[in-house]
Amino acid sequence: MLERLHLREVGPAPELEIDFAQRLNVLTGDNGLGKTFLLDLGWWALTRTWPDVDHQAWPRPGDATSTPSIAYSIRGAGKSSMFESKYSWKEQAWPQKGHRPPKPGMVVYMRVDGSFAVWDPARNYYREAPTVGVSAPDRLPAFFFDREQVWKGIGPIEKSVCEGLERDWLTWQSQKDAAFDDLCTALRRLSHDSGEILQPGKPMRMRLEDRRDTPTLMLSYGLTPVPLASAGIKRMLALAYLLVWAWREHKEATRITRQEPTDRIVLLLDEIEAHLHPRWQRALLPSVLDVVNALAAEVDVQLVVATHSPMVLASLETSFDESTDRLHHLVLDHTPKGHRARVETIPWAKQGDVTNWLVSHIFGLKQARSIEAERAIEAAEALMRGAPDEAPPKLRSAASIDAELRRVLAGHDPFWPRWIIEHPELHPGPKQAKRKRSGAKKKGTSRA
Repeated sequence: MLERLHLREVGPAPELEIDFAQRLNVLTGDNGLGKTFLLDLGWWALTRTWPDVDHQAWPRPGDATSTPSIAYSIRGAGKSSMFESKYSWKEQAWPQKGHRPPKPGMVVYMRVDGSFAVWDPARNYYREAPTVGVSAPDRLPAFFFDREQVWKGIGPIEKSVCEGLERDWLTWQSQKDAAFDDLCTALRRLSHDSGEILQPGKPMRMRLEDRRDTPTLMLSYGLTPVPLASAGIKRMLALAYLLVWAWREHKEATRITRQEPTDRIVLLLDEIEAHLHPRWQRALLPSVLDVVNALAAEVDVQLVVATHSPMVLASLETSFDESTDRLHHLVLDHTPKGHRARVETIPWAKQGDVTNWLVSHIFGLKQARSIEAERAIEAAEALMRGAPDEAPPKLRSAASIDAELRRVLAGHDPFWPRWIIEHPELHPGPKQAKRKRSGAKKKGTSRA
């Protein structure tokens, strides 16, 4: 399990620290402040591999005397272990000390681009490590899947690492394998509150020139080949498949090597809500926990999740436990020395309506409306508290604000009652309007 990261002279700040809770960690914050960066570093700390070997953590530009470092704490089967890697400018790498690291458990990283990474303690951990060298040089450091490989598999036919979603699905289904039951359970749990239960259908052929069958889903509008499913459903299919595949292969590897299966799983999930309708977002994280618990009931699970979705946070209001869960918020501080990112731990508080999440400290919107509506309401509130100069020059009078509110707000917007009570002269009732028209007529008659 991942316990701590402490960065110096690397990333979006000269120094950055984050302590992880044992079950659920939610990373929030604006774009560019380091959520994916922290997930990448978490993967590296747990597995000692980079999710993208061509894009390792890069030291901040600074003076020649600085020594960028990454310190981290991992809890394996026993006590916690603290490590530190200092950047080698000569080797252009982050060297690790030559001793056997703790086993953090199985690690699965779902990346925002649809790729995945899996680290299995039974298949990727060192057999021997006199330094950091490995006595089995053909052993993969981890399993990396790009988006296509999730579906089509990895490795040559004679030594396949993974058959891929399409082939494994068909094999498990035709052989009535227990893995297919696990896949069906995972799909059902991921979609049970979505309004569209993901249920495998009968395989079918898609093309005249291709005799291979294709797995299908029974959707409300008919049988759909999985390659033609929507982007959001494909993302859920990939997550369900990789979880089932990783756990199944881990158990098989421990059987072959006469080991006990791991009792820990770490899931790193980047923008898990991508491509998903709010109905799915609202149920997603609790569903992921349900899936893992269904696959491996006796396993401790740690989730580190990056999100921009208020629906994801709203979904946690009934299950968030401050003794095991933590909400981390990346913020940008403005200092005399420049802008610096930092991580702050936010005490958990239910917000109720999703709108309240949008205007909370986590997302920082002043109004959960369009930019123009927000500007108009902020100007109206400035006028009502006697500070019209705080508004834009064109929105400093009641008349100009009222005209803008009429343009940008819906007729049923909840702000209208406040504004109308404050300025009834701008919104005359039916009787007032009638008297006003009547007065205008009399005035016109006297002139005549």
